[in-house]
Amino acid sequence: MYFVKRTIVFIFLLINASQNLSFADDSPPLPVVLWHGMGDSCCFSFSLGAIKNIIENEIPGVQVISIRIGKDTVEDVMNGFFKNANHQIEEVCNLLANEDSLKNGYNAIGFSQGSQFLRAVAQRCPQPQMQNLISIGGQHQGVYGLPRCPSLDHGLCNRLRQILNHAAYYQFVQNNFVQAEYWHDPLQEDEYKKYSIFLADINNERTLNQTYKDNLQKLKKLVLIKFTEDSMVQPHETEWFGFYQPGQSEKTQSLQESDLYKEDRLGLKQMDEDGKIDFLQVHGDHLQFTADWFIDNIIQKYLK
Repeated sequence: MYFVKRTIVFIFLLINASQNLSFADDSPPLPVVLWHGMGDSCCFSFSLGAIKNIIENEIPGVQVISIRIGKDTVEDVMNGFFKNANHQIEEVCNLLANEDSLKNGYNAIGFSQGSQFLRAVAQRCPQPQMQNLISIGGQHQGVYGLPRCPSLDHGLCNRLRQILNHAAYYQFVQNNFVQAEYWHDPLQEDEYKKYSIFLADINNERTLNQTYKDNLQKLKKLVLIKFTEDSMVQPHETEWFGFYQPGQSEKTQSLQESDLYKEDRLGLKQMDEDGKIDFLQVHGDHLQFTADWFIDNIIQKYLK
């Protein structure tokens, strides 16, 4: 009789466990939020439209929200150049907060400048909670170079960079030109920290905003992807949160060598020590990766 009772209890526990497992398997996958880069849009079939399709094919039932700023794709592209980044982020924060399907959290993937924009969302707007932030070619320490310039020693590139550097921190330029808002001049660190209305703020380089630090540390994973032959982003070390050594524009330093890390102004040192930052690299030019690479290294590891 004792054996029969134990058997009945054991069967009951097995049934209960099976029901719990079935419930977990039936739960919908976390939604995915995408934000495109400069010169792109939410929905072009050859860019984020294709990425959206890949994710939906690999994760049945997933909701994919591709951020569009403006009433159509044309406005979306133009706003990537001319709409104040802080205003864009405020708009996206409101959009996500009013999306019921995100109430249990979501994963986010930023492409190029969309990466630092989504990081700002994580820091400024923790509800709904971003779980994993995947930065593909993002410029987290800013840029100090022009797209497709072959070399920092190229005469025309240097001349144009000097002109942009002269005007980048003017209030009008900061308020109206997106790329100026993450332009980081290592030769004028004080000017950058004083007048950068976006990057210097989200990197906690003016004052320590503890909320930014606390919110970023709530991420389960921060995934930083660098392109080793990047001709669009200078320096490409910024994609791993590295940058030029202060006071010059030739030698670079890693995130771990920077004051941002040593002073732990964003909590990145703690996150790194806790294994919450993954550093991946792709051997190729800016945003040049295959569907197979994306499935194996992003979807399988961080979205499923």
